[in-house]
Amino acid sequence: MSDPFKIDGPTCISFSGGRTSAYMLWRVLQSNGGTLPAEAHVCFANTGLEEEETLRFVRDCGNAWHVPITWVEYRNNEQGYAIVDFESASRNGEPFEAIIKKRNYLPNPVTRFCTVELKIRAMARLLKNLGMGDTMAECENMSWIGIRADEPRRAAKIPDKARIPLWAAGVSVGDVGAFWDAQPFQLELPSHNGRTTAGNCSLCFLKPAAQIASLIAEKPARATWWIKAESLALALASKPSGAVFRSDRPSYASMAAFAREQVDMFDRDEEGAACFCGD
Repeated sequence: MSDPFKIDGPTCISFSGGRTSAYMLWRVLQSNGGTLPAEAHVCFANTGLEEEETLRFVRDCGNAWHVPITWVEYRNNEQGYAIVDFESASRNGEPFEAIIKKRNYLPNPVTRFCTVELKIRAMARLLKNLGMGDTMAECENMSWIGIRADEPRRAAKIPDKARIPLWAAGVSVGDVGAFWDAQPFQLELPSHNGRTTAGNCSLCFLKPAAQIASLIAEKPARATWWIKAESLALALASKPSGAVFRSDRPSYASMAAFAREQVDMFDRDEEGAACFCGD
């Protein structure tokens, strides 16, 4: 059986900043002699809404494993992205706000242009400029994503299973957890049943509503940008549906108010929607 982590052509290791994608990167390094081939790049797409712990974790993985990680952010300019680093990375949602202003409405569960523009296309534009592909589509399809064997719904969305080596190798959340338990550094965000609830975009609208309410209650400042975004979209959007992230939930301002009053307003068993962002 061939090694699913062995790189044999132009490849982008998509590092979301979570434990699973970091473990995928480590496995890739082990299968390729401890270093990446010249035709491989590791990319971390920062939306500006990641937790500070996530940014430190990405930096620490690069330093500990001696692997260059390219930090890329969306920009509304001709190039379509900017390369940053730990010190210069956006921390107040600037890339996300820029794409909202360009589109004049908010992303939602049906039209998830945030993931597409801030992550997938930002990385693809970088790869294209590096000469790794002739077209944007070709560059988009060379990204390896951290999807485990116990995530069948997410895996089903990826036709080319070579892009999800953890799935091909049968890696489970338990394997990832055991690996990190033995490491000298960690992602300093709580993990609940293998899920980092505060990972990726802090209050992503694809997360269960009860989880969002809990995150706001834990750190009320998390809601500030999301409330501002819905207020901004109210002035920009041509339709009411474009002024909220989800029309089937209260606004972020309302959720923040409920969190302050400690009211249990959501189904605790609601599942989050599958997304490219991953863990």
